Amino acid sequence: MKSVSAMSPSLLDLSYPLRADMAVYPGTPPVVLKPLCTIELDGFAENRLEISSHTGTHIDAPAHMLSGGRTLDSYPLSSFEGRALVIDCSSLPASRITLSDLHPFATGIKGVDFVLLSTGWARFWGHERYFHDYPVLHEDAARWLSGFALRGIGVDAISVDASDAENFPIHHILLEAGLLLIENLVSLSSLAGCSFRFTCLPLPIESAEAAPVRAVAYL
Repeated sequence: MKSVSAMSPSLLDLSYPLRADMAVYPGTPPVVLKPLCTIELDGFAENRLEISSHTGTHIDAPAHMLSGGRTLDSYPLSSFEGRALVIDCSSLPASRITLSDLHPFATGIKGVDFVLLSTGWARFWGHERYFHDYPVLHEDAARWLSGFALRGIGVDAISVDASDAENFPIHHILLEAGLLLIENLVSLSSLAGCSFRFTCLPLPIESAEAAPVRAVAYL
């Protein structure tokens, strides 16, 4: 495992920009971004933004799937930052990330707060294939990760569950363990095998089950 650090760290944005024509989970309303006021007409610019709480790079809290689950606003800010490790899962022969795939990284996982799974699926962002056949954790692998003292799990795919999954088993395993889930990350492939300081600060929305984040790696 490579540790990335510097006296004056550079920042790598791991988030997708919000835009009107961006990809959203199938069935989710599209993003609305349009001007309310313009400098030419009103003397100032202001835009109207309508998004789902799960749009773009976002974070899921337990309340997303669990009745009475914890909401994002109940977490201290420290829950959204810490040391992260990127595990390269892009060359695995199957669409399931198994316990045997992750076990070699056990020592590194013990020393971090977030595990970020680089599936390589970000290369399909903006295309229909992004929503299908992306690698996801096997249930045994999800339970194993839940046994570590982690704050969250991140992926560079639309979901931690397969698109045809019934009852969202991986969400339930991880969220029931109190883990935060960060989905639709980008640029993880450039950080494979690295550990670094990571932040994923959500918008401060009251009682939010999820929220867009600006995810950043400090290199």
